Amino acid sequence: MELQGFMGGIYRITEWIMRLVTINILWIIFSIPFFFILLITVINPNFSAELLMSSLVILGIVSPFTIFPATTAMFSVARKWIIGQEDVPLFRTFIQGYKENFLKSLLGGIVFVLLFVIVYVNYHFYINAKGYANLLHWVFISFGIILFPTMLNFFSLTVHYHMKLRQLLKNAILITIGRPFRSLFLIFVNAGILYLSARFTFLIPFFMGTLMAIVSFWSFYRIFLKVQDLRE
Repeated sequence: MELQGFMGGIYRITEWIMRLVTINILWIIFSIPFFFILLITVINPNFSAELLMSSLVILGIVSPFTIFPATTAMFSVARKWIIGQEDVPLFRTFIQGYKENFLKSLLGGIVFVLLFVIVYVNYHFYINAKGYANLLHWVFISFGIILFPTMLNFFSLTVHYHMKLRQLLKNAILITIGRPFRSLFLIFVNAGILYLSARFTFLIPFFMGTLMAIVSFWSFYRIFLKVQDLRE
């Protein structure tokens, strides 16, 4: 018998908290190498710029094999929730999304890591340049900002469509550039989640990832529905 009224509301809230926490913990477990390196870097008492740079290199190497497939799996669960399938088995859906999209996530992760490296290297080159060339560092800051919602749209596209990697990347870029207000929404809301998670660190193991996945896929799905309406 379904609970009604106040108790029913409390039950639904606790049920959703359980769902969010479960998927977030699975996301972290399947990304253990990434988060372990990140953690020991942050808490290291001898933290320095050299240590940060070394850690970023290692994180860039391991992320396509760890956090990218895990994030895609998390998005596959978020997709089910957004399209109305709220009672799907959490662990099974996560594992299925992980297995089905592992290769695309890995290859996509390599592409995005390389793009971020290119942006980072060029930013540092031009910020130290003299004259008008120095202004070009703003161009690469802009590229870096654009890459963030593009990456989120890539995850959403991967779990919603059966496409080749090249099509996924191309469409992720087109959505990001073609829907600037949606892209700004993704940037600011997800940046807000990251900021709050940095301030209140208990959010990281329990809610951070799933909240970002839900917001990102919800935004993508609004675009998908509008396109469907236009076609009809």
